[in-house]
Parts: sequence; structure tokens; C-alpha cells
Amino acid sequence: MTAVHDAHAHQGTGALEAGVPLVLLAVLVLGYVVLAYARSTEPRGWNPWRTTAFVTGAALLALGLMPQTAPYPEGSLPSHMYQHLLIGMYAPIGLVLGAPVTLLLRSLPRRTGKTIGRALRSRPLHLLAHPVTALILNIGGLATLYFTPLYTATTQAPGLHWLIHVHFLLAGYLFAWVIAGPDPAPRRPTVPARLVILGVAIAAHAIISQLLYAGLYVQVTTTAAELRQAGELMYYAGDIAELILAFAMVTAWRPSPTGKHPRNRQETVPGTA
Repeated sequence: MTAVHDAHAHQGTGALEAGVPLVLLAVLVLGYVVLAYARSTEPRGWNPWRTTAFVTGAALLALGLMPQTAPYPEGSLPSHMYQHLLIGMYAPIGLVLGAPVTLLLRSLPRRTGKTIGRALRSRPLHLLAHPVTALILNIGGLATLYFTPLYTATTQAPGLHWLIHVHFLLAGYLFAWVIAGPDPAPRRPTVPARLVILGVAIAAHAIISQLLYAGLYVQVTTTAAELRQAGELMYYAGDIAELILAFAMVTAWRPSPTGKHPRNRQETVPGTA
């Protein structure tokens, strides 16, 4: 057993540690399903594919929160990578495609919806929700985790380990939202611009996975075999997630008939028009 395995042993497989996030997630899914059903009975309806996407994303997130379900030795670097992919890449895509903000805006009183709409149009949110910001939070987070002593620190502090999960979930959700989410995102860049940013993310992800595979500049104490396995997992599974995101983005693209101002379906904030 490696030093990383020893250090990871406390991380958590306890029922209480994993149980609280799972209970919160179950409550969130239940709330979504109840609201979606209510909206589906209205004349405007609610797309059942959005409900399917959200529930699928929540199920993937639940799997990521239960490392004992991973097909790798618990506490190993491949197991960590499996969690990272589910929590930070696959689950956010499903959750975002469920359009939870749109569902909430349609379910809340109009006055409250306008308040949320004003928040979505605020300058701080525009800065935070810019694809470049989301890209930096994603790739920067990965680089910081593997190329600094941060990963080792997470193996020794359960609280820090969970904070890393929260960061990857929020950063992954933000990136998926600004790139391909059906929820409103005023001033979202054009699809070609987002394709370029997604391409940069794919390239950066590939570089980090190759460095991980080769063990270059990596500050993770583990075996070469685990580094190679984690690098391969990040490279291939990460590519699939990014292709899914690209597909979701281009399928939502509705070019302007004039060709002068390409638009997509996510630019209007419901309840604020």
C-alpha cells in the first residue's frame, strides 16, 4: 500500500461523511422533480428531456460522492480521478442541461423572478460567468491540485478534500453553464468564441493528463503505475465529456437569419422581459 493510500484511508468512506451530501442531493432532486411536474401540467409544459438530464446528472454526482463504488482501489489516484471526472465534468453537464434556473424562475412569483433576473445581469456575475473565468477556475484548479503540494494536503485533511470536491463541482457547473447551458446567461459570447474556449480547455486538459501520465512536474506521491492509469483516465474520459459539451452547445445554436448577430436560445432572462 502506498503512502497516498495510507493518507487517504481517513477520507472517507464513512456513511456519515458521504451521507449528508447525498441526502442534500436527494432533497434537491426531489424539489426539481416536483417543480418540473407542476410546470409540465401547464399549457407551456416542461421538456421531459430536461428532467431526465438533471436526474442523470444528480445520479452521476451521487456516484462521484461514493468512492467505494469506483472500479479502482479506494484512496488510489485513479479512484480520485474517477471522482473528479464524475463530480467536475459529467455531473455538471447533466445538471446544467436540466435548466434548473429556468425552472426556478418559472416557479417563483414574478417579482422574485425579476430580482433574480437583475442579479443575472449584474456586472460581477458577468465577470464570473465569462467563459475565460470559468476556464481559469477549471484548468487552474487542476494544475494547482497536481503540480503543487495541494493534493498531498487533501490526503491529510478531510475538510480540504471536500472543499476540493466543491470547487470542482462549482467550477465544472459554471463552465458547462456558460458554454452550453440552456439557462439564461446575458452577454454570453457567441458560439464560435465559445468553441475556441472549449478547444483551449480540451488542449489544456490533454497537456495536464499527459504530464500526469509521464510523472513530469507532478507533486503527487504515488506509484508510476497509478500516475499512468490516472493520466489515461483523465485523457480519454475527459475528452468524451468535452465532446458531449460541444455537442450540447452546437445543438442549441440558432444562427441569426441575417448572419450579422449570431444568437442562441440562452440569451433571454425569463421573467425579466
